[in-house]
Amino acid sequence: MTDQAPEPVASFIEAVNRHDEEAFLSAFSEHGVVDDWGREFSGREQIKRWSDKEFIGSRGTLNVQEVNSTAEGITVIGDWRSNHANGLSKFSFEVDGELITKMTIREG
Repeated sequence: MTDQAPEPVASFIEAVNRHDEEAFLSAFSEHGVVDDWGREFSGREQIKRWSDKEFIGSRGTLNVQEVNSTAEGITVIGDWRSNHANGLSKFSFEVDGELITKMTIREG
């Protein structure tokens, strides 16, 4: 179902699911932000440290179940499975051109 997500989110999800750290980090703008249940990580260095433990480093995969795209952003709901956390999750993306400026993770 990632083919239903618009770019750059579709490529981001594919990078996550193949555990491609370089493509994952490159998907974010230089000052991109990850908001993981209220904990914010700004910039690629902080995002990498978070991801090493909780995202790419935990061998996470996202099985996309629903995609919604509006003028405000792109929302993806899917089943997240990893060595760190599991369950239905909602990923909200703000994008600027071909880069993700913010990814917010909440319960799906």
